[in-house]
Amino acid sequence: MNEKKMKVWEPFRDLVSMRDDMDRLFETFFGTQPQGMDDFWRPAIDIEENNGNLMVRAEIPGMTKEDIKVSVQEDLLTISGERKQENETKDKTYHRIERCYGKFRRMIRLPAQVDADKVKASYKDGVLNVTLPKPESLKPKHIDVEIK
Repeated sequence: MNEKKMKVWEPFRDLVSMRDDMDRLFETFFGTQPQGMDDFWRPAIDIEENNGNLMVRAEIPGMTKEDIKVSVQEDLLTISGERKQENETKDKTYHRIERCYGKFRRMIRLPAQVDADKVKASYKDGVLNVTLPKPESLKPKHIDVEIK
């Protein structure tokens, strides 16, 4: 029997491949990438809900807490900042630079309202943790049933 082997679709691989193709296209025509394409990056973010809180984790390595800004307005969380590139020196020869630098801004529509006055953020080991408590009025309430 001659069975055809099915190719598994891997969207991330395809996106990276498409980006590489576009980079080669620009390099072929212009000798370099257009201004702004090489410094675009977005931190990866996870959002979970537990114990009446929304928890947001963002991977933002190589920054200090002073470089990161967090704000909440209604159901919109904004995380922004800038990761600065190390100063180049004439004594170094770079063979590859893959780390992303520059400004970023992530605006995330939250799945529920939060109490903006009680939001807390911490940054450790390259991970930003934002705890967004839900207002008491939205938290489930336990009601005892009286048996008569």
